[in-house]
Amino acid sequence: MMHSFMGGGLFCAIVGNILLVVSTATDYWMQYRLSGSFAHQGLWRYCMSGKCYMQTDSIAYWNATRAFMILSAMSCFAGIIAGILSFAHFSAFERFNRSFAAGIMFFVSTLFVLLAMAIYTGVTVNFLGKRFGDWLLATLRGP
Repeated sequence: MMHSFMGGGLFCAIVGNILLVVSTATDYWMQYRLSGSFAHQGLWRYCMSGKCYMQTDSIAYWNATRAFMILSAMSCFAGIIAGILSFAHFSAFERFNRSFAAGIMFFVSTLFVLLAMAIYTGVTVNFLGKRFGDWLLATLRGP
């Protein structure tokens, strides 16, 4: 019974890590209307009027968000490796609880994602103005 829970958790962690890498690489962290056309940007590039450009500016909050997202993906991957190793029974690792270590790595990964989201959201909402916070009112209003 315990191995089925561990296997299910490991499967969810693998899917979560794939989604984490995709979300880090995507260009749709923010969408907005610019000069009558839609524009969108991600951590690595921005797109306007159907053309995409690399983010070449070395701005501290961009770099911090990128670093925390990469650290999150790396710690999630380390947690997956520890989770896979928890199924193996090596005599050299008897004192080391691998499933607990995997849980700690997943928790650290979550903290890194939350830090990245807090930095990115805090700076972009203050930079672009409070009108981009109207999504909250739209969700409270309902369909």
